[in-house]
Amino acid sequence: MRRLLFLGAAAGLLLTACAPVPVRRPADEAALAAQAARERQLSGVDRWTLEGHLAVSDGHDGGSGSLRWKQDGQRYDFELRAPITGKSFRLSGGPDGALLEGIEGGPLRGPDAEALMRKALGWEVPLDDLRAWVLGLRAAGAPAELRFGEHDLPSLLVQDGWTVDYRAWDATQQPPLPQKVFASRPPYKVKLSIDSFRLGAASCADCGR
Repeated sequence: MRRLLFLGAAAGLLLTACAPVPVRRPADEAALAAQAARERQLSGVDRWTLEGHLAVSDGHDGGSGSLRWKQDGQRYDFELRAPITGKSFRLSGGPDGALLEGIEGGPLRGPDAEALMRKALGWEVPLDDLRAWVLGLRAAGAPAELRFGEHDLPSLLVQDGWTVDYRAWDATQQPPLPQKVFASRPPYKVKLSIDSFRLGAASCADCGR
């Protein structure tokens, strides 16, 4: 059995679930100004807690589970639990390296979180960029192409070879925050469905312990 199946094969249900195709109009001056204003509002937010569901696929196999992601500055705590198998793993760390727990063979440490996930689970997840994308922001360091939907909120973002499809937003948050984020770089797919997003609620004192 492939490592990507670590959390079960339910990912297909999440990755192919029907959803209305959102409006995607080219960026104009008003939409770009609204996005710049959102990014200014959120630029100083470096502590948050996200809960929801994550599904990944490499085009053949997949895995999925419930997710709790805590971010505290440069430190993070990323815990995923499969609803069927009951298996879980925890990825934590910061600038000094990453720790992956809950996998066969015991914990793994390394300088790069994405490399650890790739090695241990077979997952291709752009964690550094995803940290910005889950807030509906462009990641730093690379050009990005945007298309917009209702209320001048991003509908599609193309950056670092990934296409990020925003299928739903939580307008009760100010500024609005994404609820469904679907990132793909063929053959890889990552889908995040966010149930709750609490800004300033993270505490990662033991991350990467």
